Amino acid sequence: MVQDTLSIDKELVEPKYPKSIPYIIGNEAAERFSFYGMRSILATFLVAQFFNPTHNAALQTVAEAKANEITHIFVALAYAMPFVGALMADWFFGKYKVILYVSILYCFGHLLLAIFDTDLQGFRYGLVLIAVGAGGIKSCVSANVGDQFDKTNQSLLSKVYGWFYFAINSGSVLSTIAIPYIYEHYGAKWAFGVPGILMALATIIFFSGRKKYVKLPPSGINRNNFLFISLYALFNIGKKQKGQALLDVAKDSFDHEKVEGIKAVWRVMAVFAFVPIFWAMWDQSLSEWVLQATKLDLHMFGYQLLPEQVQTANPVFLLSFIPIFNYGIYPFLDRMGLKTTPLRRFSAGLILTGLSFVIIALIQTRVDAGEHPSVWWQILAYMVLSAGETLVSITGLEYAYTQSPKSMKSTMSAIWLLTVAIGNIFVAYVNNSISNKGFFSQFEGANYYWFFVGLISVFIFVYLFVSPRLKERNYVAEDENQVAAETTNL
Repeated sequence: MVQDTLSIDKELVEPKYPKSIPYIIGNEAAERFSFYGMRSILATFLVAQFFNPTHNAALQTVAEAKANEITHIFVALAYAMPFVGALMADWFFGKYKVILYVSILYCFGHLLLAIFDTDLQGFRYGLVLIAVGAGGIKSCVSANVGDQFDKTNQSLLSKVYGWFYFAINSGSVLSTIAIPYIYEHYGAKWAFGVPGILMALATIIFFSGRKKYVKLPPSGINRNNFLFISLYALFNIGKKQKGQALLDVAKDSFDHEKVEGIKAVWRVMAVFAFVPIFWAMWDQSLSEWVLQATKLDLHMFGYQLLPEQVQTANPVFLLSFIPIFNYGIYPFLDRMGLKTTPLRRFSAGLILTGLSFVIIALIQTRVDAGEHPSVWWQILAYMVLSAGETLVSITGLEYAYTQSPKSMKSTMSAIWLLTVAIGNIFVAYVNNSISNKGFFSQFEGANYYWFFVGLISVFIFVYLFVSPRLKERNYVAEDENQVAAETTNL
């Protein structure tokens, strides 16, 4: 009797992992392998297969610009789609159905890449399907992880998210090593086919756990959302009273709390306005930098690297820097009296991103002179860029979470992803101009990278002027203080 009681108490006290978690993590690892695998060779493949197959030096600049344009449009679409995917999941279909349906589209996209490796139009259709699939999944999968937990096992959530992000990065590292090797030795069909096989495996893994998922039903169209309220305020600007905020005019027709939440979103967007330039430059490390690597001395430790494999340095450095910054640099600076606020981290991250492009521009200057600099210089640039990413990307996610109320956190996550899309649209436009001999065609070779160094310098200067004047409100700290006050009153 006593043993039975102890057994029951143990079950009540010790939280258990949801049975659905292995399926979600397995799905994420395979999906990320497929996405980063095909992307790792995309720019170099487009140049070699479609835009300069004869390796004509006179055509190389335009060929690379065309390849970069397609690559950045693909990335922009992939990061714009999460907003649509989130709406489809929350309003109409639920997360499970959206993930499953777009995963099937995703698989067809990979199939088209493998089939149409000699047909540019068919290849582009494949890229569109993959972007829709990757974007639709991105907005739902991490939220779906949280849906699997309740108050009995909420304490395990952070550990599961740790494994979730480990799956993302392990998929990235493995694919950026393996797929370039397959491309070099077995050709494009296998190089694009293997990621397709992994995506099919990801879909099968996800479908296999269908009976174990907690599936929250869609809530239907919620009129109290960011878009509806913002547009209503804009079109009713004439109703604004003196001393009243613009969005306050929406309180006549919408939920007051939601309106206040959206005002918080707009405050955060004042900071996020400086983020697209970071993504415009960061995403070049997986396209423009890869094309630069084809012109470098790739010998390292007696091994000849493939140009597409150099980008593996980014996730390796990133995984190393996260604990170094969180447990070493930030606490040290705080003890020195230099408090590492999110806004200060942003500025430092933008500066480091600019410095990484200074290194790349100096490398390109030597390439333009006919030299073949060591790949170690580009790895140094990846190290500096990864430090910048730690300061901007991870801090941005934290800032979006802490500076928005609970009702707006999903909206802020979607807007954060849209900053990636905006940055890539701009780079696609620059490369389109270069390929068509437009205004930006004057920025060839090293001048291309110096242009971005100058551009981010302007953003940094404006940010340093604006950031001290930005209003902040930490909702997480307020919630904790409220709970503490309520506990004291009890």
